[in-house]
Amino acid sequence: MTSVDTTPTRVIPERRRRGLWFWFRDTGWRHLIGVVMLVFAAFPLLYVLSASLNPTGTLVGSNTLFRTIDFGNYVELFQLPQQPYAAWFLNTMVIGLVAAAGTVFLGALAAYAFSRMRFRGRRVGLLTLLLVQMFPQILGVVAIFLLLSGIGEVFPQIGIGTQAGLVLVYLGGALGVNTYLMYGFFNTVPVSIDEAAKIDGASHARIFFTIILRLVAPILAVVGLLSFIATSSEFVIASIVLTDPQTQTLAVGLYQFVAQETSSNWTLFSAGAVLAAIPVMALFLYLQKYIIGGLTAGSVK
Repeated sequence: MTSVDTTPTRVIPERRRRGLWFWFRDTGWRHLIGVVMLVFAAFPLLYVLSASLNPTGTLVGSNTLFRTIDFGNYVELFQLPQQPYAAWFLNTMVIGLVAAAGTVFLGALAAYAFSRMRFRGRRVGLLTLLLVQMFPQILGVVAIFLLLSGIGEVFPQIGIGTQAGLVLVYLGGALGVNTYLMYGFFNTVPVSIDEAAKIDGASHARIFFTIILRLVAPILAVVGLLSFIATSSEFVIASIVLTDPQTQTLAVGLYQFVAQETSSNWTLFSAGAVLAAIPVMALFLYLQKYIIGGLTAGSVK
């Protein structure tokens, strides 16, 4: 006698094909927004690069991207006697690197003191740093000019027309926000590390330079990069402090190419802007591993 299997068979439904509208409603609209934002961000860069390779000297002839490719503008930049582009480039690198290094070092010292030490006026100092950043630095341009003019009468090395005076102004304007930024990162480092080092006889200076700075390297890289970008592209204060064309920065010097309506040369300006962006890109790529390390710190225990 044969037995009949009465177990109900499982019916596997046929998988429906997802249509184009379903894909667009699920994830396609995100791709569309990403493409639009990419075009929006990349078009100005491509336009400036195309204009730098155009020998016409006007932006009207650069409407067609990469219609002509000529490196004559880059060669002419270093041959103009009245616009020393090489000196501007070197001045920008020196001022930017010195200001970034000074901001990182002084900001790290202040952040370590606020994070690890307890002293009278600590909370008031932190609050003052936060409140001062509410006012833009451009409000103090007149005061900065008068202050440097007065200081220059006593110490000409840091007065109006000197790069050292400009670096001091940049340091004073950037220390507040950077100190507060590094203070929050310093608080993430366990205090037990400091206590263990103190038991071994280490002083505050030894703990700071040999232990803490290595642990907070990501935030130091971020602050240094932001400080370099801000100082190398700053125009208002640099145009007031630096009066000699030989000591000016790229932001001030390149303005001379488009300042006069009768002799504006936008293609030379574009070529200079492209070359000025190379150090920032190189520094960003070099510090990228530290930046990524700072973003992922604490995600895995």
